[in-house]
Amino acid sequence: MSDTDKQQQYGHLVIIGGHEDRKREMEILTRFVELSGGADANIVVLTAASTIPDDMWSIYDEAFGNLGVTRRSHLELTSRQDANSEEFVRQIDEATGIFMTGGDQKRLLALIGGSALDAAMHVALKTRGATIGGTSAGASAMSGHMLAQGRAETLPEKGSVSLGAGLGFLHRVVIDQHFSERQRLSRLLTVVAQNPYLQGIGIDEDTALVVAPGRGIEVLGAGAVTIVDGRTMITNVADIKDRDTPELIDVRLHLLPAGSSYQLPSVSHEAGKGLPPPLLDFLENVTKRNPIQ
Repeated sequence: MSDTDKQQQYGHLVIIGGHEDRKREMEILTRFVELSGGADANIVVLTAASTIPDDMWSIYDEAFGNLGVTRRSHLELTSRQDANSEEFVRQIDEATGIFMTGGDQKRLLALIGGSALDAAMHVALKTRGATIGGTSAGASAMSGHMLAQGRAETLPEKGSVSLGAGLGFLHRVVIDQHFSERQRLSRLLTVVAQNPYLQGIGIDEDTALVVAPGRGIEVLGAGAVTIVDGRTMITNVADIKDRDTPELIDVRLHLLPAGSSYQLPSVSHEAGKGLPPPLLDFLENVTKRNPIQ
């Protein structure tokens, strides 16, 4: 291990499909608190995606309080000036867990994308071992390519979905949430058809994909994580008109229900046994330790 590796500790991502349990067992939020330091956690809740930030904060203030977190605070941003303020950056610098609530991911990125607070979140994850959590819109914003808007129709439809720049904690993926509940497979297929460079990740409600960069993944909650891989597909999407349905051949789909857990072969000799190459490739990509931007 190099001296740099010894000085730096890469944290976790907890990517939630929305409507996670905040009242009963709270499996997902409990895991987020554990990864953030347990009883010693210092959790900051970022409500920038929401137009009702006080209501959203009240929900998570109660939930984290019930889980025994005494150091919890609300980071309420109303402008990009807030996102570049020394005080708000200081709060991120001291946090061991940063949680982004639901709302509108475009609003979230408009307020914090490219700001000093954005940069501080990357440093917190990649050098201090902080945990970054996001639910619904906060989940979609995690990747470098963000699903900005689009319909969820019965069939894939060229031109019906648009992407924007996300926060970039993960790369070469795009994340959709409320996945099974809102029947969004066709939406994710549309993204992958038009952007085969990207792998699609669909996360059900009350379900989380936990990413340990450099180590592996686990799926928590009540549903499943769907992975759509179109890198080997054959498609006519470049030749059809907007709003037409493309032909998609050899699109790969992986379904990881809650309880699924995989580690990279490099973690231990036993970890990679039985991993199909396409899933290993996804695992290597999603757990890649990206440098600070």
